[in-house]
Amino acid sequence: MTLAAETAKPTRRPFLLRWIDGLRPSSIVVPTFLVAWSLLVLLPLLVIVVFSFFSVKYYKVVYSPTFETWESLINSGRWLSAVRTLRVAVTMTVIELLLAFPFALWLAKGCRSKYVKAAIITLLTIPFFLDASSRIIVWRSILGANGAVNSLLMWLGVTDAPIEWLLYSEFAVHFGLIGTHFPTMVFPIFLSCALIDNDYIAASQDLGARPSQTLFTVIIPLALPGIVAGIVFTLVPLMAAFVEPQLLGGGFVDLLGNSVNSALQQLKYPTAAALSTFVVALLGICLAVLILVLRKRADISAMFVAMKR
Repeated sequence: MTLAAETAKPTRRPFLLRWIDGLRPSSIVVPTFLVAWSLLVLLPLLVIVVFSFFSVKYYKVVYSPTFETWESLINSGRWLSAVRTLRVAVTMTVIELLLAFPFALWLAKGCRSKYVKAAIITLLTIPFFLDASSRIIVWRSILGANGAVNSLLMWLGVTDAPIEWLLYSEFAVHFGLIGTHFPTMVFPIFLSCALIDNDYIAASQDLGARPSQTLFTVIIPLALPGIVAGIVFTLVPLMAAFVEPQLLGGGFVDLLGNSVNSALQQLKYPTAAALSTFVVALLGICLAVLILVLRKRADISAMFVAMKR
């Protein structure tokens, strides 16, 4: 065999690359994975919805369809905790977005030191490795009537008596939720901002755009996927938060997570299923509104681009 023939002979691709090439939509691997994943995600939700139409008699579940659980949910006012939870979750998501976006933008484009950036990212991962109760319980001794904040305010002469609303109030719950869900908002936005080509920002500045124009016309549209991911990753866990309301709310701030936990402790599984179904429906509505807003914004942007042409 000549040298030319040996050179023209196709080389055998590694097994891993050949296996990845086989992962096409027409192959059996991807449909099997999608079906299995759909069953793992959708089947429990379907079971929860079905379970919400059962009832409990003498601490036993009666497996006969009825609207009794939903009627008790409305008559007892438990649905108000879901509305309150949605209000707190949306408020906290907006606060986290306003705090996380400039921080993530600075971390991605403004921080020049790789060591500082690595240290900050490491610090942001600490909440994922600590138990939520151990992190939140510390604030009770800081925000309490005899805590560090009230002691400092009285020592400075700002107030003569301890401020009661610093603990066991919605303010305390909001304050405790900030640190818990700040990383889930920062990381997606940081990744999107880090992927923005600096040439786009430089070109915008060369064309005479002000920093605010560069921010709203270049950076935010390109970072929009990370912003949407941060909103989703923050809003959904906030709807299920119960550690912060329980420890910092002191029973005065009843959110959905506390209601579900209370129903489970009382063996009222259909009630817990009905509350979970209600919150899933609320989340679906919120995500649908978010998609419509983003689609409307995309249509308006496309219209302006067409008008400029």
